Amino acid sequence: MIPFSILDLSPIAQGATPGEALRRSLDLAQHAEGWGYRRYWVAEHHNMTGIASAATSVVIGYIAGGTKNIRVGSGGIMLPNHSPLVIAEQFGTLASLYPNRIDLGLGRAPGTDMATARALRRDPMAGADSFLTDVQELQAYLEPATADQKIRAVPGAGTRVPLWLLGSSLFSAQLAAALGLPFAFASHFAPADLMQAFAIYRDHFKSSRQCERPHAMIGVNVFAADTDAEARRQFTSVQQAFINLRRGTPGPVPAPIDNIADYASDFEMAQIENALAYSAVGSAKTVEHELRAIIEKAEPDELMLTGHFHDHTARLRSFEIAAQVRDRVA
Repeated sequence: MIPFSILDLSPIAQGATPGEALRRSLDLAQHAEGWGYRRYWVAEHHNMTGIASAATSVVIGYIAGGTKNIRVGSGGIMLPNHSPLVIAEQFGTLASLYPNRIDLGLGRAPGTDMATARALRRDPMAGADSFLTDVQELQAYLEPATADQKIRAVPGAGTRVPLWLLGSSLFSAQLAAALGLPFAFASHFAPADLMQAFAIYRDHFKSSRQCERPHAMIGVNVFAADTDAEARRQFTSVQQAFINLRRGTPGPVPAPIDNIADYASDFEMAQIENALAYSAVGSAKTVEHELRAIIEKAEPDELMLTGHFHDHTARLRSFEIAAQVRDRVA
């Protein structure tokens, strides 16, 4: 059976606070654990008024502390923003507190605009260019320390927190293959290179201590509801959010509307239909059909479902339906 996991950005709905968003994330994680999801990941984004997961390591600790068995991790940590040693210490601490439950997904993008990236790290482009070196340095800190090792991650050394590489490009696929790491593709918002990236990853994969064979995950937006019409209505929240971002007016997650065509131009509709092509929206029957088609096309080893909802009750219902569908399509 193909495992289903969840990617959460801790959406801050219009009229809500970051605290409410984070408590809703924990509530979803607790439900997801009961519904049989394998992982619950949160993502690093900065200077985004609709996303509460910027302090990703802190959020992971909060989620892991409120659950019992589900794996919790990052989808991802944007490594160019950080020192590899600091990330090794943070995730070594998490792994020490929650053994065999922590994942460390790594991305190369800054997770924000360039001005904010400069506020996070003096030279963001240099950080991106040194991504391979930073990943290898981070790996080394998580290995057992040697007797003559002068710099150690404490906690961290010897925890061997599982690493994942995340991306929406061929670069990340090539690097994941060369390092023998599992690979997650951001097809939920940038699907264009998915099939080529998976081909490169699988064709060039080299076995490693962590991963004997390729393990490829895809991101899919899922908006499931009791009816197709209600699911399409809930989906307008993420559609509006994407349009607002492209208009340069990002903000809290908008409430759903009856007709997205009344909000967007034809050009904007074409843009979001392309960006959100890997989405399953509808009743259980419709979502089952659409997820089955995605699985048959990409042949993933795992699905990472995401749903940037305004309405928390609707978000819970969507992931509950998706868990029921999983047992029929995977």
